[in-house]
Amino acid sequence: MVLLVIVLSDSALLEEVLEAFLEIGVQGATVLGAQGMGEILSQEVPIFAGLRQLFPGGEGKHRLILSVTDRAKAAEAVGLLESIGGPLADKGSGIAFTLPVDSLWGLAEEL
Repeated sequence: MVLLVIVLSDSALLEEVLEAFLEIGVQGATVLGAQGMGEILSQEVPIFAGLRQLFPGGEGKHRLILSVTDRAKAAEAVGLLESIGGPLADKGSGIAFTLPVDSLWGLAEEL
C-alpha cells in the first residue's frame, strides 16, 4: 500500500480527475485546498510581491488529493492525471508522489 499525494494546480480538472480515479478503482480520496509558496509570499510578504510571476500556478486554485491505494493503481492514476491535465514535467502543472504505508486502520479490506 502507498499514500498517493497529488498537488493539482488546476482545480477545474478536479471532478474529471476524481471520476477517472473511480473508473480504475481508486476508491476514496481526501481533497484539500492548498496554497503555493509563491502565492503566500506575494500576498503576505510585500517585498516578494514583484516576484509572483516567477511562481507558476500560484493563483490559489491548487487542490491536494490524498489516497491510500496499491502501487499499481497509484501509477495508473498518475498516468490518467497526466492524460487529463498534461505532463507533470511541465513547470507549474502539479506534482505527484507516493509514500509507503506501513500500517492502515479504518479502511475496507478490499484495498
